[in-house]
Amino acid sequence: MKTALERILAGFQYILPHHFLSRIVYALMRCEAKWLKNLLIRTISRLAGINVDEALSPDMHDYASFNAWFTRALKPGARTFDQDPQAFLCPCDGRISETGALQANSILQAKGKDYTLQDLLASDPVCTQLEDGWFSTIYLSPRDYHRIHMPITGHLQRMIHVPGRLFSVAPYTARQVPRLFARNERVISIFTTAAGPLVMVLVGAMLVSSTETIWAGEVTPSKNKDITTTDYSGQDISLAKGEEMGRFNMGSTVIVLVPPDTVEGLAELGAGDAVKVGQRLANL
Repeated sequence: MKTALERILAGFQYILPHHFLSRIVYALMRCEAKWLKNLLIRTISRLAGINVDEALSPDMHDYASFNAWFTRALKPGARTFDQDPQAFLCPCDGRISETGALQANSILQAKGKDYTLQDLLASDPVCTQLEDGWFSTIYLSPRDYHRIHMPITGHLQRMIHVPGRLFSVAPYTARQVPRLFARNERVISIFTTAAGPLVMVLVGAMLVSSTETIWAGEVTPSKNKDITTTDYSGQDISLAKGEEMGRFNMGSTVIVLVPPDTVEGLAELGAGDAVKVGQRLANL
């Protein structure tokens, strides 16, 4: 029964106007009418189970819009960043969808479903370095902190914006929609690090009204219908381990990829486990 319902819900998404709905949410989330934004903050915080006390300011009146609240900073000490030099940090709050070793160029999406590095990364040359490497896919729900941080120190080489659909990335959709993360709009950031290349993919989703990076600002939504690659190799954009690199305006998914023999995943972490930004996700 559960599987049948998931198929119906996922199938319905194929006919929905993904980008139109997301544009409506984009405008709504940025509305500065006090009564509306306060209503949204109160209602969604309660329904989603957001821990208001963690916010740098828990007072809704300090935020100009719901989006400002949704991408809120946290109080100092609300998250602990592992200081061990060998720790490869979790980049965000959320729940692990899948994690582990790649099989050649194949990435596990969910049981019985996978997709390729080339599809996900728009055939970027880094794909050959990542074969047989390691990945972790982390789903952010509306209750989670929505800023994304660096697992290790890296120097930005390029950013790729790949237009696409905006299917929900909720777990039931990942189980039903083939090649989900390679079909949705996404922002790919490629870094060089002391351990080799690091790739971070911020996957868009239905009602995720925009994705930002700290160096480019708002990347999506975009009117560009073609894949766009921006070269940053000549610029000195270095981000320290634990530093913020981007954020989602509404929830979505982060995929982290590194080459083989770069990290060793933790045996105690697997699909379905809740994680927090800054905790150890793997060992270098």
